[in-house]
Amino acid sequence: MTGSLNLGMAIEFVVAVLLILTIIYCSVLNRRLTRLRADEEILRATISELVTATEIAERAILGLKATASECERSLGGRMLAAEELLSTLDRRLTAGNEIVKRIGAIVAAGGGREAAPVAAPAPEPVARTLQAKAEAAAERLAAFRRGQKEEAA
Repeated sequence: MTGSLNLGMAIEFVVAVLLILTIIYCSVLNRRLTRLRADEEILRATISELVTATEIAERAILGLKATASECERSLGGRMLAAEELLSTLDRRLTAGNEIVKRIGAIVAAGGGREAAPVAAPAPEPVARTLQAKAEAAAERLAAFRRGQKEEAA
C-alpha cells in the first residue's frame, strides 16, 4: 500500500506542478494581451489622427487649386486686356506715323524744300516689354502648375 500511496502522491505532485505552470503561463499570457490591447488603442488613435491630417491636407489642396484657377482666370483676363491695349497702341502708332508723313509732305510742299524725314519715337520697346512681361507671367504660371502636379504625384 505504501507503493500505491507513493504513486498517488507522485501523481498529485505532478498535477500540482502542472497547475502551477498553467497559472504562471496564464498570467504571462494575460500581461501580453493587456499590452496588446493598449497598443491597439494607441494604434487606433494614431490612425484617427492620420485620417484627420489627411482630410485637412485634402481641403488645403482644394483651396490651392481654387486659388490657382482664380489666378489663371485673372491673369488670362489681364493678358487679353494687355493684348487689346497692345493692338490699340499698334494701330495708333501706325496712324501717328501716317500723320507725321503727311505733315512732312505738307511742309515740303509749302516750304519749297525737301523735308527731312522725321523719326517718330518708336514705342516698340514698351510693347515688347509688355509682351515679355506677359510671357514671363505665363511661364511662372506654367511652372506653378507643374510644381502642383509633381507634389500631387
